[in-house]
Amino acid sequence: MLITVRVHPRASHRKSSWKDGRLELWVNAPPVGGAANRAVLAAVAGHFDLPVSSVKLRSGARSRTKLVEVDRQSRQRAT
Repeated sequence: MLITVRVHPRASHRKSSWKDGRLELWVNAPPVGGAANRAVLAAVAGHFDLPVSSVKLRSGARSRTKLVEVDRQSRQRAT
């Protein structure tokens, strides 16, 4: 499944919400050295209760709007 994620780095607190068909994420990490991207992948995995290894960044590594692939099948294979 592909989802569009709009990222708000350096947020004072973490939160997520759906807006206009995309996932809005506020992460504490700064957009330096890939820290925000790693935080986004961890947050998306947590949102879907999946391991981080089942979430991949497909595009938008240097943008606030990202396309993330979520492999929901990985949870079923692990059990």
